[in-house]
Amino acid sequence: MTTFGYFLSCEEHDPRELVRQARAAERAGFEALWISDHFHPWLDEQGQSPFVWTVIGAVAQATSLPITTAVTCPLVRLHPVIVAQAAATSAVMTDGRFRLGVGTGEALNEHVVESRWPPADERLEMLDEAVGLIRELFTGQLVTHRGTHYRVDTARLYTLPDEPPPIYMSGFGGKSIELAGRIADGYITTGPSADSVEAFHKAGGSGKPVAGGLKVCYAADEAEARRTVHRLWPTQGIQGEAAQLLPLPRHFEQLAQGVTEEQAVAASPCGPDPEAHVQAVREYVDAGFDEVYVNQIGPGQDAFFDFYAREVLPRLR
Repeated sequence: MTTFGYFLSCEEHDPRELVRQARAAERAGFEALWISDHFHPWLDEQGQSPFVWTVIGAVAQATSLPITTAVTCPLVRLHPVIVAQAAATSAVMTDGRFRLGVGTGEALNEHVVESRWPPADERLEMLDEAVGLIRELFTGQLVTHRGTHYRVDTARLYTLPDEPPPIYMSGFGGKSIELAGRIADGYITTGPSADSVEAFHKAGGSGKPVAGGLKVCYAADEAEARRTVHRLWPTQGIQGEAAQLLPLPRHFEQLAQGVTEEQAVAASPCGPDPEAHVQAVREYVDAGFDEVYVNQIGPGQDAFFDFYAREVLPRLR
């Protein structure tokens, strides 16, 4: 049975609104939550970027839904030791409903403490070491570590859940999927790729959950919804490695000037037709995803939750 969740966007909303949306998602019938972890938004137009761990603590008290970071980068801006402590505390606050989603990150968020941005292969090495270190800290033992990328001196976590939180890993290319299959408890990706699901299963992820996310824009008028997506998330139409390499929102704004409305909305159903939304989500189900998370772009959150509660989730189930 596929789990249908809501994706909280820290790039668009302040922390109080994110908590309100989490409550609304539960009332609407969503079964789980994703939440993004950013220092900067992709564009100034998006306008927000609260500290995710504070928001998770508040959401944990406001809902009974599982929460997954989608995703945290435990490489540069936040040392693996700090991520381990934050994740363990979040798992306690949620009574075991927290899952740590990790990935190799973007310069957009990580360069703020270190201007050197490692190449992709090095970041995968760093993530491999970081996940191993986080798991060691989850044991509650005293940890001293002298690794290739990280050093830890006599660190111990005292606040721990009864069971360590699962670690999901985001990955897009072959090397990252292989690493996810080897070190992660689940796999995260965007785009309904059956090939990626199969590759993860073959790389050691057989029997482990696969989670995917998509952005949509409900509005009574389809043209208005399309304009909202093009205004707030034209970055969806930017191809290649730019998302991992550019350091500032203004750089994405410069690239986004060349993104057409059609390119921006290509992966996002827009407007009031429930079948368009159902079909977009079903592509993930048909590709073998165990969990699918939907994010509403723009300010029309309450109308979106009402629409999905009435017209979309019942059809999916």
